[in-house]
Amino acid sequence: MLSETYFMPDKLKLAFIGCGAIARFHLDGIKEHAPRIDVTTLVDLDESKAQTYAAETGGQAFTSLDEALAKGDFDAVDIMLPHDLHEPIALQCFAAGKHVLLEKPMAPTLDACDRILAAANAAPGVFMVAENSQYWPEIVEAQKHLAAGAIGEIITARAAFVYPFDSYWFKEERPWRYEKGRTGGGIAIDGGSHWIRPLRMWMGEIKEVVGVLGHPLAQMEGESLARALFRFDSGKTAIFDAMMIDTVFAPDPWWRITGTKGELTINAALDGAELYLWDADHPDGKRLFASPGYTESFGPELADFAAAVLDGKAPDAPPEHALGELRTALALYRSATSQRWEQVWA
Repeated sequence: MLSETYFMPDKLKLAFIGCGAIARFHLDGIKEHAPRIDVTTLVDLDESKAQTYAAETGGQAFTSLDEALAKGDFDAVDIMLPHDLHEPIALQCFAAGKHVLLEKPMAPTLDACDRILAAANAAPGVFMVAENSQYWPEIVEAQKHLAAGAIGEIITARAAFVYPFDSYWFKEERPWRYEKGRTGGGIAIDGGSHWIRPLRMWMGEIKEVVGVLGHPLAQMEGESLARALFRFDSGKTAIFDAMMIDTVFAPDPWWRITGTKGELTINAALDGAELYLWDADHPDGKRLFASPGYTESFGPELADFAAAVLDGKAPDAPPEHALGELRTALALYRSATSQRWEQVWA
């Protein structure tokens, strides 16, 4: 939590802790949308990765956090590491007095999250969990139209994380995302959070979950298929589909929100997204919004973090809010075993 006396500079000096696949999107987002951030320090066990980003940013490269904390020039960290490393690295950065941006999930277990939050509350700086779907332009735009009553009262929704296998995310000799002990599960706890957050933005808090899991991607220890029904505090329900399979998928909206006056759909991919309205006046659909897609969210996310540090602005979502996606995934895992509804906040 940022104290009133904490020094606020004009520019945020940021260290990348982890220079893997997601770092590319974070840096591009900073270049395009977060001019008040300077990436001054790059840390990765693979020196070549750190050096590559150092050459691009003009920052210093290190192969350990200890060395970076001793010699680097930075005020904040952007932690982009396997889930099992989130807790120890975040705690070390809090202890060093750094502002912390931590990739989702906060940690693989609720106990680890509790320890992280306790350390964050005792530290002087800003703590934010990076859930970029909070900033997806098409998600934010849909929120505006829903609030304006474009489809009347929401009845139900569907989120479809249907994604063919992409080797970009699995480049390591033994990709950490294949290891359940490192991720805490499979696609529901990892990429699935990007589809769960918008449902919570639109429909409120998820109360309980029932679902099943599958393992069609044999090399992944955690689930590569999840099909679930969410019931919200309001009593309304939504479908959550998550699949990462080495196959060819037919076109399918990533989101469908059904209301009393029509529907909103979001047709999206990594390279583009479109928001459509379907109602009595537009039975064939009307395009309301188009964006470059998924990658456009990282810049606003980093800019929000910078504003929290530099201006004292509260982030769009407090770090505790990120427990919702984790708890939903964990409830789904319990349901797959119990074969019954499981409470999210129990």
